[in-house]
Amino acid sequence: MEDDLAAWLRLTLLPGIGPERQRSLLAAFGLPARIFAAGRSAITAVVGAETADLLLAAPEQARIDAALAWAGEPGNHILTLADAAYPRGLLEIPDPPVLLYVKGDPALLASPALAIVGARSATPGGVANARAFAESLAAAGLTIVSGLALGIDAAAHQGALAQENGRTVAVIGTGADRVYPARHQSLAREIVRQGAIVSELPLGTPALPHNFPRRNRLIAGLSRGVLVVEAAVGSGSLITARLATDCGREVFAIPGSIHSPLARGCHRLIRDGAKLVETAADVLDELAWGRPAAAPAAVPPRARGTARGRSHAAGAASQALFTAPEPEPETDLPPQHATVLAALGHDPLDIDSLAARSGLTLDALYAILLTLELDGRVSRLPGGRFQRH
Repeated sequence: MEDDLAAWLRLTLLPGIGPERQRSLLAAFGLPARIFAAGRSAITAVVGAETADLLLAAPEQARIDAALAWAGEPGNHILTLADAAYPRGLLEIPDPPVLLYVKGDPALLASPALAIVGARSATPGGVANARAFAESLAAAGLTIVSGLALGIDAAAHQGALAQENGRTVAVIGTGADRVYPARHQSLAREIVRQGAIVSELPLGTPALPHNFPRRNRLIAGLSRGVLVVEAAVGSGSLITARLATDCGREVFAIPGSIHSPLARGCHRLIRDGAKLVETAADVLDELAWGRPAAAPAAVPPRARGTARGRSHAAGAASQALFTAPEPEPETDLPPQHATVLAALGHDPLDIDSLAARSGLTLDALYAILLTLELDGRVSRLPGGRFQRH
């Protein structure tokens, strides 16, 4: 078995031979050992002379040995396309990874799952919604899949972990022996204890920008559906939504304030056919899944819209990827005023909740809110709530 895995590692660790060529070789010859035994002329007929020379060069034995040693450590696993434990969901995407590096329980990759994704620079309300939805959906027995990023991803993992038997999978854009961002070291350890971290990238791979959009297809492929909590129009979360649509998964989106840049991506998805959801029960009903044991999470009440049929999120949303900038921070305000605006977010909020989010006393808050109201940045609403403009 170790010899077989060594051959898989030799194939995937060769520089200059990407996943597409790897899959072409596997389709032509079968297992990796047969590729290396096929001879130069047979390999050349499939991938050309230059690639054949790369394949038949001396293997990078040090990297192969390091990966085998890593896989021999408790809790570490390397799954190949030929393994019975390889998740069936990834076989349904156009370009399944040849290898998966897994820390934690690999069986979770085949469990019924829902992806929860969204903005890194999430609002406090978005973070609260992501955590609450994840907790309720995990209580219903779904594995929560996300990307270990800041903001919505982290909140989704934390919500799942808050359940005693909650399960979560983090799909990362680095090697499985690295944690990015570094501040999520402790969260990563909790995920390994109660779920799994998975990567298709070789050990030691650093955080490179082009790897993160590619990992989004794995998030979509491992899940029955994707819930977008908050997203700007240019968000990478819309890539995940488009990829989910491409492989026949459901796409859900939480509506937000019309004034919030981080709601516009969700609104675009809903216009393109994503299913508008206000509670975790909405998601469970659409997936024909059992209802949660706990009370379902809910976003603040607002007029219900409708979105029927399977999502067509690839439309205008996918055309606008990487075009819209993130909202600029309030740079012309005193620090405490900017803190209050950030804590307020873009949904109406009562004073007690604002105090809890901002850490300020009620007296300080009322003084700051009065100034912001006079500046036209905040409105006072009935019921003691405040709304950011």
